[in-house]
Order: sequence, then structure tokens, then C-alpha cells
Amino acid sequence: MVSPPGRPLVIAHRGASGYLPEHTQQAKALAYGQGADVLEQDVVATRDGRLVVLHDLFLERVSDVARRYPGRARADGHWYARDFTLAELRGLAVTERLSAAGDAAAFPGRFPPWQGEFRLHALEDELALLRGLNATTGREVGAYPEIKCPAWHREAGIDLGVLLAETLEAELAARGPLPLWLQCFDPAELRRLHAQGFRLPMTQLIGRVPAEQGDWAGQDPLSTAGLAVLARHCSAIGPWLGHVWRDGRDTGLVARAHEVGLAVHPWTLRRDRLPEGCQDAEALVAQLCHDIGVDGLFTDHPDLVVRARARVGERTGALD
Repeated sequence: MVSPPGRPLVIAHRGASGYLPEHTQQAKALAYGQGADVLEQDVVATRDGRLVVLHDLFLERVSDVARRYPGRARADGHWYARDFTLAELRGLAVTERLSAAGDAAAFPGRFPPWQGEFRLHALEDELALLRGLNATTGREVGAYPEIKCPAWHREAGIDLGVLLAETLEAELAARGPLPLWLQCFDPAELRRLHAQGFRLPMTQLIGRVPAEQGDWAGQDPLSTAGLAVLARHCSAIGPWLGHVWRDGRDTGLVARAHEVGLAVHPWTLRRDRLPEGCQDAEALVAQLCHDIGVDGLFTDHPDLVVRARARVGERTGALD
């Protein structure tokens, strides 16, 4: 769905991950309180076939798994969530994301590593939190789960895309409507799910180098023709921010997507890691909202985007 001009959805990227460890219940609750319209969930599968909210396939950059289970790394040196039960994962201590080397914070200046008490949680836990907050506040904040590495999961013995889609459909049938989008980087996966009859709103994520993502059915996904192909089974695209805004200018992607009926939800606006050529986060949000016309924006700092969006509304009359 294309959003009203000047009022894109504020999508909390891994929660309010600029302030608290990513994908923790605390980060999601803070994002909700900061006014996010949608909470994002990256989803991977556990050894016992449960769905856990985790950005990576592996665990060591956000938890104490190496200390707790020193003998359970694979040959490549990673501890994979797929090798642990949900109960084991819930027992891990979670930290602010670490660097690849594990010796420093990935984002210096954010929440201090190894401070506080944070845990991993299942997708069902987060949906329960979201519905509970919607019930107590009267708001209608949505969910935005991502199918992480579906081909890898199939090789590991589980069809993550189908499992997640079936779980979401069952959730909606049992508990009622909830704003929801299903996202994935793998273009073949979303085509497959649509062909199998799933009709959840789908968002095709587009990385910095689309050609590395897989089979685009012979089309450039950034072209009008490629976008028209995506519009047959998707309601939105989630492109890397550099495909939308480059060197201070509109690339034209949003207009091309809107021509074929696709909403545009770029990623990721971070106050502490702005794109090259940008010095002012709020000014960038204003340009994206008002001039370029994005329909949603993934951000680690939901409060910043909520505030900037409101200021755009005050100037243009598109008030929250």
C-alpha cells in the first residue's frame, strides 16, 4: 500500500536497536513507545523447528553462546541457531552487537556490550507483546518478519518460508487482523510462496548489489520492467537506501515503483551511520518523506524519524 504523501511508515529495524540490543523484547517495547508504526522481526529456525527472532544465522555476535557452549561451533567457527533448541537459545545472555572479531561493539557509542539482562525470544513471544501493546494503547502497530536465508534453511532440512507463512496465516486466523508484511531478499522465494497460494503482503528486499541475491527472472529489479514483474506478487520493495537517495538526489526509483503500484520501504536510516554525503539525519528524513515520497523507512532510531516526519507534516499540512 502506498502511504499518504509526507507520512511514511516508521519501521523499527530490529526494534529501537540504536538504543538497546537488537531484537530484544526491550528494544521492541522501546520502539513501540517511541511511536514506530511497524516492528521488524528477522526470523530463523531452531533445531526443534521453532521460529526465533535473530538477525544472523549464527549467535556469537549477539550472545554468550561461545562461553556457554564452547564445543558446539561448526567447522567454520560459527555457532548456528539451527543447532540449538529454543529452550537453549532462551537461556543465552544477549548483548549489544559485537564486531566480527568479537572484541568491540559494532556500533561504538550505543548500548554498552554485556550490560543489563537481555534474552532471545520466539516469534510468537513478540507477536504476543505486539498484540498486548496494541490492546492497551489502542494503536495498530504492525509486524514485518523476514525470511532469513531460505535456501540455506532448506539445505538444513526445514522450509523456513512455508513455515513462517503458515505461522503468520494461522496467527491472523486465530487472533484477528494485524498490519503485516512478509519480506525476503531471495526473489525466487517470494515467487515460490505466491505460486503456492500464500497471499500475505510481500516485500521484495533489494540489496546493494541485486545480482548477488539470486534469480530475478531475467529482469533488473530497479528498472520499470523489473518492478512490474515484482508487482505481480509483491505489494512493496525494500531497497538499500542508496538505490533511493544518492549524493543528495532522488534516483527516481520511488516514482518508478509507484507507477506499477509498489510501495517503497528503504533501509536503513541510522543516525550514527549516515549515508555518504549526508550530514543531517532529520534533513534526510524530510527529503525522503516529502520530496522523494517513500512509503516507509527502516530505522534503528524510530524516535528520530517520528520527530522528523512530524516536522514535515507541520510544514506541509500532512500532520500525524
